Amino acid sequence: ADNLSDALKKLKITTSDSTADSLEGCLDCLLQALAQNNTETSEKIQKSGVLQVFASLLTPQSSCTAKVANIIAEVARNEFMRNPCVDAGLVPPLVQLLNCKDQEVLLQTGRALGNICYDSHEGRNAVDHAGGAHIVVDHIRSLCSKTDPASEKLLTVFCGMLMNYSNENDTLQSQLINMGVIPTLVKLLGIHCQNAALTEMCLVAFGNLAELESSKEQFAYTNIAEELVKLFKKQIEHDKKEMIFEVLAPLAENDVIKLQLVEAGLVECLLEIVQKTVDSDKEDDMAELKTASDLMVLLLLGDESMQKLFEGGRGSVFQRVLSWIPSNSHQLQLAGALAIANFARNDGNCIHMVDNGIVQKLMDLLDRHVEDGNVTVQHAALSALRNLAIPVVNKAKMLSAGVAEAVLKFLRSEMPPVQFKLLGTLRMLIDAQAEAAEQLGKNVKLVERLVEWCEAKDHAGVMGESNRLLSALIRHSKSKDVIRTIVQSGGIKHLVTMATSEHVIMQNEALVALALIAALELVTAEKDLENAQLVQILHRLLSDDRSAPEIKYNSMVLICALIGSEPLQKEVQSMAFLEVVSKLRSHENKTVAQQASLTEQRLAVES
Repeated sequence: ADNLSDALKKLKITTSDSTADSLEGCLDCLLQALAQNNTETSEKIQKSGVLQVFASLLTPQSSCTAKVANIIAEVARNEFMRNPCVDAGLVPPLVQLLNCKDQEVLLQTGRALGNICYDSHEGRNAVDHAGGAHIVVDHIRSLCSKTDPASEKLLTVFCGMLMNYSNENDTLQSQLINMGVIPTLVKLLGIHCQNAALTEMCLVAFGNLAELESSKEQFAYTNIAEELVKLFKKQIEHDKKEMIFEVLAPLAENDVIKLQLVEAGLVECLLEIVQKTVDSDKEDDMAELKTASDLMVLLLLGDESMQKLFEGGRGSVFQRVLSWIPSNSHQLQLAGALAIANFARNDGNCIHMVDNGIVQKLMDLLDRHVEDGNVTVQHAALSALRNLAIPVVNKAKMLSAGVAEAVLKFLRSEMPPVQFKLLGTLRMLIDAQAEAAEQLGKNVKLVERLVEWCEAKDHAGVMGESNRLLSALIRHSKSKDVIRTIVQSGGIKHLVTMATSEHVIMQNEALVALALIAALELVTAEKDLENAQLVQILHRLLSDDRSAPEIKYNSMVLICALIGSEPLQKEVQSMAFLEVVSKLRSHENKTVAQQASLTEQRLAVES
C-alpha cells in the first residue's frame, strides 16, 4: 500500500520532467496493485487525481503509452470509474492512439475504450465525439484477412469494443451499419471460424445489430446464412448453439434471409435437434427443443421459404412436421400446429392437406386439449383449421369430418385468444354453406354465447368476430328459425350496433343480415329493431357523405323492407327520409342512384 501511495505521489510530481525509467516503475507498481485488488486500487487512483495526469502520458512517442492504456483499461472495469475517465479527458488521446502502428498500444487502447464504453452513456458519447468507431472499423477491415495470433487478438478486442460501444443503442448501431461494418464482420466470421473467442465476439455483435430493420437488408446481401449454418453444425455445447440461435431468430424475420437459411440447410439442423431432444427432460435439451421448433415455424412465415419446404406436400420437412402433431410434447404439438397454419397460406396447399387427412390429426390434437386446456396448443390448432377452411372446396369436406362439432367443444373457454380463433374458424366454415349455417344458427348455446361475447368490450377482436358470426349465420342460412333464435337470445341490438362499425366490411355484413331479418321475420324482430334505434342509424348513414356507396345502397334496401312494419314506418315518415334519398338520385355511383329512385318511389307511395 505504501508503494502504491508513493507511486501515485511520484506520478503527480514527476510526469513533466521524469525519466522514462522512473515512470515505468510507478506504472508497474500501479498495475501490480490493480492485479491484487482492482476495486480498492481504482478508488485510490481516482482520489489521487492521477487520471488527469494520464491524459498527458498518452502520446505515441512515449515508451510508457501501452502501460498507461493498460492501467486505464483495468480501472475502467469498475462501473464507478468510467465517468471519471471521461471527465479526466482520457477519451480523445486514447482515440488518437488508434492511429499508431504499435500492436501492444493498439491492443491496450482498444481494451481501454471498450471498457469505458461498457454500459456507459457518457463513455459512448465521448468515443462517438472523438470519432473512435470509424478508426476501429477501418482497423477491423484491414486486419480481417490476417490469421496470425497477434492480429486475431487485436480483432477480438476491436470487435468487443464496437459491441460495448453500440450495445442497446439504436443510434450508434445505425451509425456502425452505415459505416458498412456488417459485410466486414460476416467476412471475419468466415475466415476466423476456428478462433472461438473471435467467433463469439462476432456473434454478440451480430446479435446487437440484427434487431435493427436496416441491418437485415445489409445482412441479406452477405453470406451470413451460410456462415451461421456452417458454424452451427460444428457446435456441441448448448451455450454456443444458444448464442447462434440468438442471432438467427431476429435475422429470420427477414423473408430474403429466411430463404437463404433454408437453402443453407438450417432446417435439417433444426429437425436433427428436435429428434435428439424430444424425449429428454434435461433443462438444456428442453430449451433447445423449444428454440429449434420455434425457429422452424418462423422460417415457414416466408412465402417462398414455406413453399420450398412444402414441396407440393411431398417434402420430407413437411412430413416430419406432421409427425410432431401426435407427439407427447406440448412444445412440438404447438410448433406442428403453427407450422400447418403457416403451410395453409394458399389454396393449393390447403386443398392438398385436407385431401391428405390433416384435419383428423388436428381434431385429435384438439381432443387431447379439451380438458387440460393448454391454451397455446388450442389456439394454434384452431388457427390451422381456420386457414384450412378458407378454400371453398374444403368447407363441405371439413364440415362432414365433424370440424364444427370439434370446435364447439371450446365454447366454454374463457381465454380470448381461443375464443377469437374459434369464432373465425366457424365463420370460415359456414361461408356459403346454408345447411351448416342453419344448424349452427339454431344452436341456442352457441347463439347465447355469441351474444355474450358481443359485449366483450375488453377484447375488440372477440367482440368483432362474434358480431360477424351472428351476421354470417343469418346471411348464409337465410333461415327464419335462425333469425328467431337470434331474436330470442337478444342478438338484434348487436347487429344494429355493428352497422355503425368503423370497418365498412362489418357495416355491410350487418346491413345485409338486417335486411334479411326485415324480409323474413319483421314482426318477430320489430320491437328489438325499434329499441335499437335502427331507423335513426340508417338516416345518419344515408346523410353522411363519408358512407361508402355499398353502405348507402344497403341502407336504402333496408329502409324499403322496414316500411312493412307499422311502428317502423311511422319512424321513417317522421324523419324526412325523402329529402335525404332524393339527393342520392344524383349520386356518382349508378347503383346507388338507381336504388335512390326506387326507394323514393316506395317512400312516396307509403306516405
